[in-house]
Parts: sequence; C-alpha cells; structure tokens
Amino acid sequence: MEPGRSLVARAGVALYRVGVVKQTANRVWALLDGGMADNPRPALYGAHYSALPVRDPERPVKEPVWFAGPYCESGDVLSEALPFPEIREGDLLAVPVSGAYQLSMSSNYNGGRRPAVIWLDHGQVQIIQMRESADDLFRRDYRLVKPLGTG
Repeated sequence: MEPGRSLVARAGVALYRVGVVKQTANRVWALLDGGMADNPRPALYGAHYSALPVRDPERPVKEPVWFAGPYCESGDVLSEALPFPEIREGDLLAVPVSGAYQLSMSSNYNGGRRPAVIWLDHGQVQIIQMRESADDLFRRDYRLVKPLGTG
C-alpha cells in the first residue's frame, strides 16, 4: 500500500512542451523539454504514463508516438507507443497522475533545472514553487578565493 501515491497522485499533472518531432522508419518520436531529471520513475521502475495533448485533446488518434526527454540516455523515455493525435513541435503535452513522487524524486541530473509548480484552484493559478535558474544550480558550489596550490 502506498498511501502517499493514493492521496496525491491524481492531484498532479505534468506539462511538457514538444521540442522536436522525429519520424523514423518505424516510429514517431516526440522529444520533450523534460524527462528523467524531473521524472525518473519510467527509467528507474519502468513506470508507465499516459498523456494527452493540451490543444484539442479529443481529436482523433493518428498513430503511436514515443515520448522521450532531452538527456541522450536510453532510459529517458516517458511513454512508448502511446496512441496519439497528430503531434507538432511546440505542442503542450499533459501527463496526468504525476503528483505523488515526480517532484520529490527530481534531480539536477545533467544540469537540468526543476520545473515550476503551480496550484490551480477554482480557475485561479498560483505559482507555489519557482522554476530553478542556472544561478540556483551554482548557489551551493564553493567559490575559491585563491587558486589551488597558492597557499
């Protein structure tokens, strides 16, 4: 039993933007602006996610699509062969049921910055966690006053 997941998983929806759509001989790949750094569950556990387009989500399915992140890792795949409407660069993708562990398991792998978190309450949007900046990534690094070896 996972009480945390049962309580909050359905409350979260992750949003990704499609950066590139690649057509290979056998597959359509949609490469997203996020991946295993902000959601390592597919890579670590083989978790399966569904998704739907934000724009006109009820349009007819065209073909299966493979959704992958930006990290050049074989495990950086969010969904495989997901029946999906035609997808274009710039489209937004909604991934429901991502509220339980996605954010708490996220990391700065490969320089990735954690996304913003918003709260939607009765049509009102509030940012509850800002997107990390490049400065955030370097904030904890020790900055040398003197070059090493100079005393």
